[in-house]
Formats: sequence, C-alpha cells, structure tokens
Amino acid sequence: MFDIPPDIEQYILVHTENEDDLLHELYRETHKKVLHPRMLSGHMQGKLLEMLSKLMQPSRILEIGTYTGYSAICLARGLSEGGILHTLEINDELEDFINHYLERSGLNDRITLHIGDALEIIKSLPSPFDLVYIDADKREYPRYLEICKEKLRKGGCILADNVLWDGKIVHPDTNDSHTMGIHRFNEMVKNDHALEQLILPVRDGLMMIRKKE
Repeated sequence: MFDIPPDIEQYILVHTENEDDLLHELYRETHKKVLHPRMLSGHMQGKLLEMLSKLMQPSRILEIGTYTGYSAICLARGLSEGGILHTLEINDELEDFINHYLERSGLNDRITLHIGDALEIIKSLPSPFDLVYIDADKREYPRYLEICKEKLRKGGCILADNVLWDGKIVHPDTNDSHTMGIHRFNEMVKNDHALEQLILPVRDGLMMIRKKE
C-alpha cells in the first residue's frame, strides 16, 4: 500500500463525501473483530467503487472476495433498477457478519452472497456480467481473469484490486506465489488485445479493464 502524505490524505478526505454511519460502523467493527482488516476497501476506495458503479448503472455485478461486505454495499448502490450483485467469499466464518450488514444496508434483496470456492461458483452463475470486481486470492488472479472475461459482456468492465502489490510487482520474486499471481495477471491483461486497461495508484493499485466491443 502506497503512503499518501498525511496532510494530503486529510485534504482528500475533507473534500470527499462523508462516509455514512453504516459504512463507518462496518469499518470500525471489522478492525475490532476480524483478522487482516487491511483487506477492507475503506472510505476512499469504497467511494470510488460506488461512483464507478453509479456511472455505469450495471444490471449484473460479480464480486470475487466479499471479506466483510464493505465493497459489496458500495458497488450495489450503483445497480440499475432490478439489478443484482453476486458476491463470493471463501471464509464461511464471515457469513453471519456479512449478512448482518447487508441486511442493515437495505440492499440485501439485491445482493446474493455465495460462500465457497469462487472458481467453482462462477461457473454456475448466469452471464453476462456488466461489472466484475476482483479482490481475492492473488495466486488465482490469472484464472479469475480467464473465467471472468468469458462471463463479461462486450463493453463491460473488470476492476482488479492490489495490482501494485505494495510495489513487489516491479521486481517480482519468483518464489512468492502471491506476487507472481499478480504479475501474471497484469501481463495477461497487457497482452490481451481484446482488453483495454488503466492502473490507478489508489491504495494498493486498482486496475480498470474494459472488454472491447
């Protein structure tokens, strides 16, 4: 994760719409009760996901890696009328925590939580999707790309988190399977002429990918 000077970060937060009470509580409770709270999207990235979703107004969203539900709520706020978000989480110990906040968000009828192996679950989901958000096992990013590309409509977008991986991808350690997963993913996207992409230096790197029409 790349550090922003504290005064700049504070300025950004002051001039960004305030985090609402529910997301603030979710953020706080994740840090108090759940392991690895750094995995949480947080206010700045969550607001970016919400804004992108609202701009696209997708009818079908796929999220790989729910964690505690922060990003799912943000993305679901941009769904078009009658839209649905499928969110996938492998850790069944988080299920009750996630459902508690999804219900309180008022969006639980538009968000379907799946617990289990993402690669197996995705195969069973109807397609196409308008928007895909990937933030899960970094070792599997190349396989996520392959299967999600097939499930994505032309003109649809994939958002992939952690693509800068704390700078480790610049000189990747071939013995580090997580870093190599991200490295292979980034190279696959770069060399796929059916895709166009942009990496944003937001937190740990967010790649925006569009499937050409």
